[in-house]
Amino acid sequence: MTGEPMRADDSSGHLAAPAMRASDRDRDQVVEILQVAAGDGRITAEELDERLDAALTARTMGELAGLTADLPSEGMPPQAKDLIRIDQRFGDVTRNGRWLVPRRMEIRLTFCDAKLDFTEAVITHAALDIEVDLRIGGNLTLVTRPGVVVDTDGLERSSGEIKIRPGHDPDAPTILRVHLSGESRGGDITARPPRRPFPARLRRG
Repeated sequence: MTGEPMRADDSSGHLAAPAMRASDRDRDQVVEILQVAAGDGRITAEELDERLDAALTARTMGELAGLTADLPSEGMPPQAKDLIRIDQRFGDVTRNGRWLVPRRMEIRLTFCDAKLDFTEAVITHAALDIEVDLRIGGNLTLVTRPGVVVDTDGLERSSGEIKIRPGHDPDAPTILRVHLSGESRGGDITARPPRRPFPARLRRG
């Protein structure tokens, strides 16, 4: 034993004494870790709420370190981008698997189908703003999961359809609110939960 105090990693990857004052960035990083852990099923919604409250009011690095001590070290998420732009004509565009959800997206589509699949996405913040410009043949599909809520109040539609289908678990706590704005001038927008597989007896010929 050296008698040195326990240390916690700060946001730059260096060691920080537990008594060191936490910055807003330090708190934000812990919030992101907790949200990822909840999305992976490592902590419950109730635990998430309790730890988020503690993280946002934490004063020291030691207090923050205690909130993630039982989570894997690889749980530190990369920093989400502020903006991702998709400008596509013809073909298909897909984001699926463990893709990192940005804070904002600008999507412009012409004769193109784009799909954003949130079922395994890494969600590190509470809101995603998507500004769309859907032209003829430009269709956008959002595949949601419990806790992902889609808001289309900011959309202007001159043609095309908007279909928002309820999820399989409407009572799940909200983990991401997707705000759609912009204009649809010929494309369709669909938000739906993942398709459930047919029962085995129905798949048989």
